Amino acid sequence: MTISSKDDSNSWNQSIYDQLHELAERALSRESPGHSLQPTLLVNDAYLRLQEQQNLNPDERSLMLAAGATIIRRLLVDYARQRKRLKRGGKEGRGIPLHISVADDAKGLDILELNDALKTLAKEFPRAARIVELKFFGGLTGEEIAEQLDVSLRTVNNDWKYAKAWLYRALGPDTESDQTND
Repeated sequence: MTISSKDDSNSWNQSIYDQLHELAERALSRESPGHSLQPTLLVNDAYLRLQEQQNLNPDERSLMLAAGATIIRRLLVDYARQRKRLKRGGKEGRGIPLHISVADDAKGLDILELNDALKTLAKEFPRAARIVELKFFGGLTGEEIAEQLDVSLRTVNNDWKYAKAWLYRALGPDTESDQTND
């Protein structure tokens, strides 16, 4: 019986690992070309951090994936910050302002700009920011997000539409010229 429960645990661990790997691949496919981070390295780090979480119920798949999405987002942001810091001359920096440019699809999206925008959105509308994180980084379905946040699917869909419009406005192509006129 002990062997069976160990096998079940190993099977569960492999399943979560595989799902996190898919999340990492999707997240990295949205990164700008030229990044050196590999999905396996990202998921290994995320999986280890997920295992350290004491407050998670391993039987709740969507909860584990939501936590995994948050961890992957943080890892990508940390990685992007480190790359930008090195690119800009290390600690001292070169004083070059970052411009905002977002493609219509998620390809080439600057993860730091998205993270900053999500932080701002979270101040105004935290649930919408969380929905973006769960959908964009976690790959959760609308139903899974609704269950996770204890709201209706209609609420998730409405918040998702709001968040997309808000992010487009915040990160859209007109933002750069708006900033230079301030």
